[in-house]
Amino acid sequence: METTDVYNTIASQTAEGFYSEKRSKFYAFAFHVESEEEVKTIVQAYGKRFYDARHVCWAYVLGADGSVSRANDDGEPSSTAGKPILGQIVKNGLTDILVIVVRYFGGVKLGTSGLIVAYRTAAADAIEHATVETRYVEETVVFDFSYVMMNDVMRVVKEMKPRIVSQDFDNSCRITLSIRRSEAEVLRTRLEKLAFE
Repeated sequence: METTDVYNTIASQTAEGFYSEKRSKFYAFAFHVESEEEVKTIVQAYGKRFYDARHVCWAYVLGADGSVSRANDDGEPSSTAGKPILGQIVKNGLTDILVIVVRYFGGVKLGTSGLIVAYRTAAADAIEHATVETRYVEETVVFDFSYVMMNDVMRVVKEMKPRIVSQDFDNSCRITLSIRRSEAEVLRTRLEKLAFE
């Protein structure tokens, strides 16, 4: 079975995590995001909210196929913050997610391996507190039909359970449906068949 239209993300409520090491505190936050614009807005807001923190590091993955990703160390040594955060997102098979880890420096340097462990652990804790949701890549199917076909069309809708995006029932009717990509062709075929019954 092909699973290209299935992906895992997190629910929209913010999940939080925490880790501390040698008095340094790492606060982690996981968000459901759907665009780079959204990422930018949240990162800027958290930069302002935690203006007194030493570092606000982050990573995100976007797209049903997880094809867009980026990590930022925000002044920490290269690959000691953003990359471990990104690693946790990838390890959990998530997309459409942003994880921010805010560090308050405790006065003792942790070294590169200590930083990697700290950022990785904080990110993992936030992800662990998030609600994972399975979502589907959907395709839109628009179908125009005459009013007399209404019952047949609604029967197909009831059986295949697509999401009704919009419906306009006048002299001629139009229904816009959204359904899992792998089922879109079947839905289209079943609806078009109705015209010939």
